[in-house]
Amino acid sequence: MGTVGFIGGKFLPLHQGHVYAITQAACRCDELYVVLSHSPVRDQKLCEAAGMKPIPYEVRLRWLSTLVKDMENVRVIAVEDGAESDETYDWQAGAADIKRKIGKPIDFVFSSEQSYDPIFRRLYPDAKHVVLDGARSQVPISATRIRNEGVFAHWQHIPAVAQPFFVKKVVVVGTESCGKSTLTRYLAKIYNTVFVEEYGRTICEEVGGCDTILTKEYFPHIAYGHKMKEYEALQRANKLLFIDTEAIVTQFYSELYTGTSFPVLDEIAREQHYDLWLLLAPDVAWIDDGLRVHGAEQIRLDNHQKLCRMLDERGIAYVTITGDYEERLHRAVQQVNQLL
Repeated sequence: MGTVGFIGGKFLPLHQGHVYAITQAACRCDELYVVLSHSPVRDQKLCEAAGMKPIPYEVRLRWLSTLVKDMENVRVIAVEDGAESDETYDWQAGAADIKRKIGKPIDFVFSSEQSYDPIFRRLYPDAKHVVLDGARSQVPISATRIRNEGVFAHWQHIPAVAQPFFVKKVVVVGTESCGKSTLTRYLAKIYNTVFVEEYGRTICEEVGGCDTILTKEYFPHIAYGHKMKEYEALQRANKLLFIDTEAIVTQFYSELYTGTSFPVLDEIAREQHYDLWLLLAPDVAWIDDGLRVHGAEQIRLDNHQKLCRMLDERGIAYVTITGDYEERLHRAVQQVNQLL
């Protein structure tokens, strides 16, 4: 039988210091267990105190599982401890649960804290406590510091598997020819990140138009396709993801072009979440690009008011952006900076 070790933590959040310790530990035993210790009450309190959105243990478990999936001697297990705070954590009960979950004699206990040595010697008398990067010289970071100072302040220490969870999503909405595509692209350039194009426009370009050409069965497909593009872009985003259009606007265009409203689009709209909504007013010149058809001034205003009502009815808090292209960009940047 080979040697067995474990390394535990809350991983709230997972950071490169954890990654370094896990990889180092994996090299020092034949079988390594990464133990996610979680408590709904304690973990919620820690996130709230830091002004961080709660990170469910299932999300942390997924991070760890994805991280080690190609490490053949590493397994991830979750142990709920029920503590209300770090100070009330029952080390003895926790050790009993960990031993029960692993189910094998433990030869090594890995951590990054020398101060844990007396506890581990008492609770795991047959195991050797190995301290990995206790001085934080290899990776100068801790989860406490990240919670206190903010994820974006230490973005370089957040592993790629965890970054998408923290990305802020900014959606740009509006009616025809109000500058959505241009603003979305420019914002992505300014913040050195990626963006999601309006998928409906991609479909329109493929079929050669929108009005009278797009039949009603296209619109659920557009919404589904757009969400998949969002998911893919989220994996590559740098702190921010800028998105041109979403399900409510797709519903708006479905009603505009086909007179049909789809319940499934409302369902998608209810499930989606964005951190900032930028609504562009139709106060820039209408440009006929071969796909647009509603250029009359009054029609543009009427369509804008209808979209506003659709957002209001769904309780969406949005920021209206007006002015020429320079003013729009300036105002949008102000809003994004405030979000950050």
